[in-house]
Amino acid sequence: MMKKLRISLINVHGLLKGSSLEIGKDADNGGQTKYVYELAEFLSQHEDVEHVDVFTRLIDDPAVSPEYAVPIEVINEKLDIRRIPFLGKKYKSKEQLWEGLDTFVSGITQHIKEYNIFPDWIHSHYGDAGYAAAELSSILNIPFAHTGHSLGFYKRKKLLENGFSEEELEKKFKFKTRIAAEEKTLALSEFIVTSTEQEIETYQVYKNFEFGKYHAISPGIDTRKFVPYYFQEPDNDKQMEESQRKYWVSESISKFLINPHKPIILALSRPDRHKNLHTLIDVYGKDKELQSIANLVIFAGIRKDILKMPESEKEVLTDLLLKMDKYDLYGKMALPKKHDVENEVSIIYRHAAEKRGVFVNLALHENFGLTVIESASSGLPVVVTKNGGPSEIIPACLNGELVNPEDEIQIKKALLKILTDENQWKYYSNNGATNIQKHYSWLNHVNQYIAVVKENLSLSSGAGIKKQHYLNINIDRLKRKVENLFVSDIDGTLIEPSLNNPGIEELNKYLTTRNDKMAFALASGRNLTLIKKIIDEKKFPLPDFIICSVGTEIYYTNGTDYILDKGWAKFLSGRWKRDEIVKKLNTIKWITLQEEEAQNPYKISYYYKKEDYNHEELIEVLGAEWYKVNIIPSHGQFLDFIPKRASKGNAIKFLCRKWDIPMSSVIAAGDSGNDIDMFRGAVKGIIVGNRSSELSDYKTSKGIYVAKNAAASGILEGLKHYKLIK
Repeated sequence: MMKKLRISLINVHGLLKGSSLEIGKDADNGGQTKYVYELAEFLSQHEDVEHVDVFTRLIDDPAVSPEYAVPIEVINEKLDIRRIPFLGKKYKSKEQLWEGLDTFVSGITQHIKEYNIFPDWIHSHYGDAGYAAAELSSILNIPFAHTGHSLGFYKRKKLLENGFSEEELEKKFKFKTRIAAEEKTLALSEFIVTSTEQEIETYQVYKNFEFGKYHAISPGIDTRKFVPYYFQEPDNDKQMEESQRKYWVSESISKFLINPHKPIILALSRPDRHKNLHTLIDVYGKDKELQSIANLVIFAGIRKDILKMPESEKEVLTDLLLKMDKYDLYGKMALPKKHDVENEVSIIYRHAAEKRGVFVNLALHENFGLTVIESASSGLPVVVTKNGGPSEIIPACLNGELVNPEDEIQIKKALLKILTDENQWKYYSNNGATNIQKHYSWLNHVNQYIAVVKENLSLSSGAGIKKQHYLNINIDRLKRKVENLFVSDIDGTLIEPSLNNPGIEELNKYLTTRNDKMAFALASGRNLTLIKKIIDEKKFPLPDFIICSVGTEIYYTNGTDYILDKGWAKFLSGRWKRDEIVKKLNTIKWITLQEEEAQNPYKISYYYKKEDYNHEELIEVLGAEWYKVNIIPSHGQFLDFIPKRASKGNAIKFLCRKWDIPMSSVIAAGDSGNDIDMFRGAVKGIIVGNRSSELSDYKTSKGIYVAKNAAASGILEGLKHYKLIK
């Protein structure tokens, strides 16, 4: 019997909380936010789920609710929202968050390790979370699924067609990064969840479409909330609460209208040009019969001052108001400024149904159509776009009319058909109330979802089918509780060919047979290729971590894979101007640039002769940049320039923080100047007997042991000193 599942959901943007979701607050807070929250809530109620953790961004900004600054929000005993800080505290649009995703991944990894909440399964929502999930999946060897919600390819295409330039779009929306992340997600996710079969076809434009596996699982609605308009709450207190909300909804609408008792043509969406609200006003404004039969009510997001809203939303709302004026719809059209998304949307649908109205969604394309099933579940007939998900909902539920969203005559006919024929209205109303509850509940969704997750895990012995394919092995090496971390330099420390590598066989045996409570890391000036060569040649056990290229890169070893820590790379990038530094160093005659394979984005490497070294000249040439750079000479012949933040010591601190290892549990061994940095703070140091001149003055102290023996033999001596070897 499979154990209960711990599931991590990732939704990067941050405006997610346990009460009063701010749907419609801006362009980033639409159906996706509600979908993720309700999915998490209903998953947490499933009998086969142990716990659900939702990972999102921590925001501590007076411009938004203080609830978004709570690091861990407990929703129920099986559901938490866990907020990870990155890219500062201010609220940012989702397009501004791409550059911080590697830091987000590092933060999640650290949090998971610290709280020991390793998931069995990860699920990402939207392209940015897909990137984060792919990285976490590689680091933790945990499979993931993905829901796209919207695709970068089509948004980019639409904006190009609207006259925006490639440069403008790339600067604002980061489409190259987004589409690359979507491609990676298709290749590495176990499967993609879509709302409809039709939606699967939208992925065909991606190069990795064939690598993807797809499951069409219709989203659900909370059938406790979206009930038919004639439903009566059995509880007296709830009846009173509902009556109050109905009153305020009615007031917010009727204050716009001369005759508020007429049926309502209702639209409810974000103020987005793609939602095509202007066409609905055109249809209504041009037809006196529709105006005489019904009022038009449009809830277009939440606004305080249109002039202070984002440009795209300001443009849409201004257009709606101008059309209202053009057709002189005062007293016939309502455009309320706000509504309580969590508590009032269901009331709005029921209010419209009680008025014998109709719900309209004329989006140019609707991936699924959540508002279509919400309104129908309330007993409100619909007139909806035929493009996308509704074309599968309406034939199944028989609750309204499908229309071409750009055909005004077809839209008008559909509205009149429902509004003027009571039998037709009742037919669509009754079908919606019955069939939506049957086909589109969250209970139905999570049952299907858990079934495909369990199938995937059982077929792959828990590692994920694609994870098995890519990594060939399933191990928990990074999940274990580490009591000690042994970090060793390579050249001159672990190996010293000129002395026939003393002690290497005994040390190798110790490392190979060590227990799981000790982690092993290599820290070297060498690049990864050269380190892998040494591991293979000397038959060293695979390290848990590799700090290479003088502390500018960190890799995890996960079975047979070497995984770059992009969070560390992001940490190093601040204030680092590589090209500018190289240009300045070109004027120094006594240094020679090393081969291309010795370089990386955060390391510039040269050769020099010991007798020529002039530190003051280097500082003078670098000028104001010198304080942002670490200058590291080693072995009297190698000279590295790296970001100030980059060093073996800082890399060790980063690893300890991320993997919840106390610095006092680290034992670091080295022999030369570029190892000094590893011995700071609570770290226990071992300096081998064949140390270079830069370490010649060191004496044994509480924090450092200076060995008499050379290389690996000196390491063994130090490990005995620290009582790790008897």
